[in-house]
This record gives sequence, C-alpha cells and structure tokens, in this order.
Amino acid sequence: MSLQRTAFVTAAARGLARGIAIDLACGGYRVAFTYRAAGTSPEATLAAIRARGGDARAIAADHGNAGETQRAIARAREALGPIDVLVHAVGPIVVKRFAKSTMVEFREMIAGNLDSAVEAAFAVLPSMRERGFGRLVFFGMNGTHMTLPARGMSLYGAAKAGVVQFARTLSLEEAEHGITVNIIEPGDIRDKDVDREGARTIPANNPTRHAGSWEDIAYAVRFLVSDEASFVNGQTIGVNGGLVEPHE
Repeated sequence: MSLQRTAFVTAAARGLARGIAIDLACGGYRVAFTYRAAGTSPEATLAAIRARGGDARAIAADHGNAGETQRAIARAREALGPIDVLVHAVGPIVVKRFAKSTMVEFREMIAGNLDSAVEAAFAVLPSMRERGFGRLVFFGMNGTHMTLPARGMSLYGAAKAGVVQFARTLSLEEAEHGITVNIIEPGDIRDKDVDREGARTIPANNPTRHAGSWEDIAYAVRFLVSDEASFVNGQTIGVNGGLVEPHE
C-alpha cells in the first residue's frame, strides 16, 4: 500500500468482520466499522485494534433499515475522509425450510443482505470514481455464484445470489474508473474467533480436513483490497478449503 487508505467494514463488532477490521487496521488502513446499537458492543473490536497499535471508528447502524447504511458511510467520511475500501460483510441469516418461513423473514433477508449492499455501493462509488480508485468486497454464501441449493437456505441463498449478481455486474461497469469489485464466499467457519493455528486442530468435512478461520478470510480480503490487486476484478473467491457444497 503506497499511501494510507480508508476502509469501511460493516458489522464488525463480532464474527468474521471483526477479524477483517482488526487485520486492516493493523495493516495500516484507517478503519471505520459498524455495529448494531442493540447488539454486540464494538468495544472488543476497538480494544483489539488499539492493542495492536491501530485506530478505528465505530458507528452504530442497522443495515436492515433503509437509509442507515448510507448514513453510516457519511459519518465515516466525515471522520476519516473519502472511503477507498468497502468491505460489506453484514449478512443476517435465517436457516429454515421454506414451508416454515414467512414473508417477513424474506423481506429481512433481502433488506439486510441485498438492499444494504446496493445502498453501500450508491454511497461509496461516486467519490471513488472521482479519485480513480476503489475496492469493493461483498460476501456471498458458499456456492451462491452457481446458485447451488441448500436445504433450509431458500431465503438467505436467494438474497446472497442477488448480492453476487449485483457485485459482478458492478465489476464490469466500474472497472474503467480504477474500481474493482469482488466477492468472497466463506466456507462453514463455525468458530469465528479461532485463529488459523487453532482452526487447524478442528476437524472439518472439507478437503483439507480442518476448519477455516477469520485469519483465512481476512487474508483474502487484504489481498483483494490492495493496490496491487488492480487486475483482480469480478471474481468470486471461495475461502472454503476446497468445499464444493454450501455446507460442510
């Protein structure tokens, strides 16, 4: 990274996004991240970043509510300046057979996953175009780039497939402005807090025979958002140990 960039990471109070925010901050990025006011406190993420010599801003936002994603990005821009990197990791999930699902749950999946992704893109892309640089990373579900079916995932899978299609179309339209758009599809990383070394001691049903970790996801994100990855665009990166199916 030739100069300090600013990254905006959604839903980083916990889970994989927490590790991503920590990794980017430790890698020299100015970081703003969101958390739900009624959910997990951002303090653990902030403390972990500060303990490693980094700095970050935490911004409350419920990405399932229209307008909150754009407002959070506006607040991040006021605090840190233009956003160079968007990592849209938020992704509410419901695991339930369709026969037991409701339209309310469907709308929640679309709002929290797809609507928020579109809102985030509207918020960050204009200034990225002006500056001739931008990195967007969205998250799918393992197998959504091929619309692989998974029992209990009809609503969530549909929302994530929409995110993947949206992101890949953006990658075509925005590349001429120096902007790349890529997607990460994580494997079934059940322990979101274990590091890579710890994950290798956990048996898992993928070709590597061990679990993945937040460090594996953060490594992929750091590569995709780097200045040097300017020719990696429109790709869906499976961080899954070679797993083909949506679940281990």
